[in-house]
Amino acid sequence: MTAAVFPDAAPGAGMYESFYLRAVSPDAPIGVWLRYTVHQRPGAAPQGSLWATVFDGTAPPVANKETTDALTVPAGGWIQIGSSTFGPDGAQGTCGPISWSLVTTPRAPMLRHLRHDVLYRAPVPRTKLTSPAPAASFSGTVTVGEHTLELDGWSGMVGHNWGAEHAERWIWLHGVDFAEDPTAWIDVALGRIVVAGRTTPWVANGAISLNGHLRPLGGLLTRGVQVHEQVGHCALVLPGHDGLRIGATVSAPRAATVGWRYADPDGGEHDVANCSIASLTLAIQDPHGTGRALHTAHGAAYELGMRERDHGVPLQPFGDGGSPAP
Repeated sequence: MTAAVFPDAAPGAGMYESFYLRAVSPDAPIGVWLRYTVHQRPGAAPQGSLWATVFDGTAPPVANKETTDALTVPAGGWIQIGSSTFGPDGAQGTCGPISWSLVTTPRAPMLRHLRHDVLYRAPVPRTKLTSPAPAASFSGTVTVGEHTLELDGWSGMVGHNWGAEHAERWIWLHGVDFAEDPTAWIDVALGRIVVAGRTTPWVANGAISLNGHLRPLGGLLTRGVQVHEQVGHCALVLPGHDGLRIGATVSAPRAATVGWRYADPDGGEHDVANCSIASLTLAIQDPHGTGRALHTAHGAAYELGMRERDHGVPLQPFGDGGSPAP
């Protein structure tokens, strides 16, 4: 069951939490990425922020962020920031020139990326994540200024993460609307963390759904993860169970990538580049079936979280707490 974590956070502890969704048009490289977040510095009261981005392959992304102390859990929902709400049935809200009213229809049951329950209680990893709906359909409207997008069964997902700090470096990869198998989806998070002053190798956690069957990918002790990442492009090898092996190649045009600065509760910062209308090709090797390839032209999301500042993606002018980013 999905529920907000922030109401039970210790008052003196630092933490963050995000509920988010993405939806993409089946016909054109147009997508929406919405985040409802909580940020609590040690000893401070939590604040809520709305982050809204609309992607269009013919123009730069339109994005906005608003922060407020008006933060609560609504009846029957997960989070409310100001008057904007998010829950299992959908999301409604306004953030600057962007407003939305969306109904969510899950296409798959919740995905718990960390497959051992003890990892959700343990201090490491310091980021926990699930996808309440790793594949979903969205209907409703998203308005940008005077232009309204009509969503009628757009594909996407709903995600939830929380923790004491972000990973040192991370990748989020999600894909839907594959031409060869419209029911297939992939949802994987990869991270490197710092332990005893050293940065660990990449660890992948997630799953792929093929022909209606859920296949776990990665895991804490899984070997064979390969990552070649940069802004705009990523090549991955993701081992699964029973000999499954997924090769993933992502292409995310810089002109269709949004840049944000994420703050850690301890005062650290990451730059984040996200393209939610990326292309993705999967090469699937399965000893229990024939090898095949899946491709989606603009149905993927590729997010890279990093420490470097020379990535070339312009950052949105919003910092922690709504202040201008440096």
